[in-house]
This record gives sequence, structure tokens and C-alpha cells, in this order.
Amino acid sequence: MLPNTDLTADDRKGLRALEWLNFFVADVQTGLGPFLAAYLAVRGWNPERVGLMLTLGGVITVAVQTPAGAIVDHSRGKRRVMALGLAALAAGALLLFASTRTLSVCAAEALIGGAGPFLGPTLAAITLGMVGAQRFTRQFGRNQAFNSAGNVATALAVGVASRLFGVRAIFLVAAVLVAPTGVVLAAIPAAQIDYARARGASERKNAGSGAQARVSAASAAFADRVLLGFIACACLFHLANAAMLPELGELLSQHQARSAAGFMSACVIVTQVVITFTAAPIAKLASRIGRRPLLLVGFGVLPVRGVLYTLAHGVTSLVAIQMLDGVANAIFGVVSILVIADRTRGTGRFNLMQGALATVVGIGAALSTTVGGLLIEHASYRVSFLGLAGIAACATALLWVAVPETLPGRGANESAGTEIQDA
Repeated sequence: MLPNTDLTADDRKGLRALEWLNFFVADVQTGLGPFLAAYLAVRGWNPERVGLMLTLGGVITVAVQTPAGAIVDHSRGKRRVMALGLAALAAGALLLFASTRTLSVCAAEALIGGAGPFLGPTLAAITLGMVGAQRFTRQFGRNQAFNSAGNVATALAVGVASRLFGVRAIFLVAAVLVAPTGVVLAAIPAAQIDYARARGASERKNAGSGAQARVSAASAAFADRVLLGFIACACLFHLANAAMLPELGELLSQHQARSAAGFMSACVIVTQVVITFTAAPIAKLASRIGRRPLLLVGFGVLPVRGVLYTLAHGVTSLVAIQMLDGVANAIFGVVSILVIADRTRGTGRFNLMQGALATVVGIGAALSTTVGGLLIEHASYRVSFLGLAGIAACATALLWVAVPETLPGRGANESAGTEIQDA
């Protein structure tokens, strides 16, 4: 990894703007999901109906994710893609603020589900385009830390707003946060985002490849067994993970409706504080010990978390369990993108494969809320948490069997990466 001493003052200024962009781009889908579930439960929606509504947004996300990655790969206006996505998210949040009628919630979920898939790949593409492959690991870790710090600030603002003005105010907060995001986005010079680097293309491909070579590179990436195995593990991980926090919010809202939003804010804050302080060290550690050991830890804490939810009763202990959520999400959020970067280096299909990963993650997350809601409806919250924990254990076992180390220069990755680059 190269030091930052050879960066110009303008380069450093652009990177600071990039980090603050990550701060302000709070993950609206992840943030609104738990809050929306609790809010709809307070308004009389049953768990199955809440699960189906959240699934609607997930299905739209699944349909858009892979095309979104391809669009980000192709687009030379990365900042424009980000701006349009943010505008759609703001519109969705305002619809939720205005009404909880079925039609309004459906429209909001469509906007959020359709815009969200562009944000993560675009942020990663801008980062790769600005710093290149050798600095990507370090910078991406810093990005994640800033993003999580922004989520902490957002959760605090949501907690205060919901206490002073009611739960509905959380959606207005989400919409208002788009304004400073646009300001820092405009502060990133477009000239600093190299088009070829942002796609993960090698200089050799950028110089002389044609359409057939690009198709071959994409085919090689989709034929990579290690990458496909990891994507399958990611799907199972989110099938287990996505429903846990919304279900917890629903459970608590049944008995403590007034304090449900505050509790959800506390859970989000705990998770994001852990990510804030661990994302950058995780990125550094991933370069030293490899990706696989960290992934096994991140996957392994998820079944533990599901079981602990069935044993804990007090609010304090439930919030404390969210530290495990922070560990799992910090590792997955950082290391999963590093795995994609490892396996697609030189193909020019970095963002496309990000989209493919996000697609199966969306499938897992969408099914998670429906499966969890059905288990609650026909059994109990306890059975639902244990069922999700069992899925998480299967994901960990599959990771152990199917995914070797991917850090360049170590073991299986060396030959596989060469095959992809030569395609």
C-alpha cells in the first residue's frame, strides 16, 4: 500500500470531501427499515403485513442492483448518479413523513428500493477512481468509518426528533440530511475520478481492448467459483441478519410504543459506533492477515446474536447485544468489497460484480423480513430469532467450506486472479 506523501494538496482536499460524503450518506434503507417497521407496528400494522411491505422495497432493490452496477461501470458522471439517487431517497422519506397509507408507503419503498442500489457502488467507484487499487483498502476503511459516524449522528438526531415531535419526524430528518450531502458531493472534483480506475480496469485493457474482451472479462468474473461461493454466503448472511433488528423493534413497540423509536435509535447508535471505531483497523488487518479469518469472525457472531435475543429481556442487555451486530456489519461492510476488488482486479467489472453481490444480498434481506414475519405470525418471536440464528450458522459453515483466502499473492487467489485478468 502506497503512503499518502505523494498526494497533492488538491488530492487531499478531494479525499476529505469524499470522506465527508460518506459521513452524510447515511444508509437510508438500513436506517429507515427498523424505524419504519416500529412505526407501522405502532400504527396497527401486523407483523406479516409489515414484513411484506419491507419485502416490496427489497424486491425492487434486487431487480435494480446488478443493472445499477453496470450503469455505474459505464457512467462517466459518477457524481450525477449519486445526486439522482439522493434526490429519490429524499422523495421517499418525504412520502413516509406525509402518510402511512398503503399506497404512500408502497411508493416510498419503490423510490428507496430503486435508488439505494446506486449509492454503495457509486461511492466505491468514486473511491477507486480517486485513489487506485493500491490505496483502495486503506481509503475504503476510512470511508466506512466516516459513514458509520454519520449514521451515529443521524440516529441521535432521529432519537431527539422522535422524542420532541413524534416518530413521524424521523422521515423528515432523513430528507433534510440530503442537503449537506449534496454540498460535499459538489466539492469532489470530477477530474480526480479516473474513469478506467473506477471500473477496476487494468491499463492494458483500457489501452487496447474491444467489446469482445470486455464481454470475456465479465464472463470470467461470473464464472469465478470463489466469487460465486462468497456471493452465496453473503445471501445467507443477510437472510439471517436483515429481519433481526426490525423484529426486535416490533416486539418492543407492542409493550412500549412510546419509547420504541428511542430504543431503535440506541440500537443503531451502538452498531454504528462499533463500526466507526473498527472499520479502518479492520481494513488494515485485512491487508495483514487476509480476508478469510475476519469473514469467519463476522459470520460467526451472527448466530450468537440471534440466540442471545431469546435469552435477554432487559432493554440494556438487548442494546448491548447490538455490539455483535456492529462487529458483523463492520467486517462484512469492509471485507466483502475487498473480496470483490481482489477477484475482479484487471477485469473492468468491479462495479458490475458489486451490483451482483448487492443483488443477492437484497434477495436475502427481502426474504428475511418475510420469513421472519411468517415465523412470528405462526409461532413466536423466540422461534423466529432461533430460526434466523440457524440460517446464520449455515452461512458460516458454507463460508468455511467454499471460500478460501482472496488477498492477492496468497494461495488460491493467485492463479484465479491471473485467469480473470487474462480473460
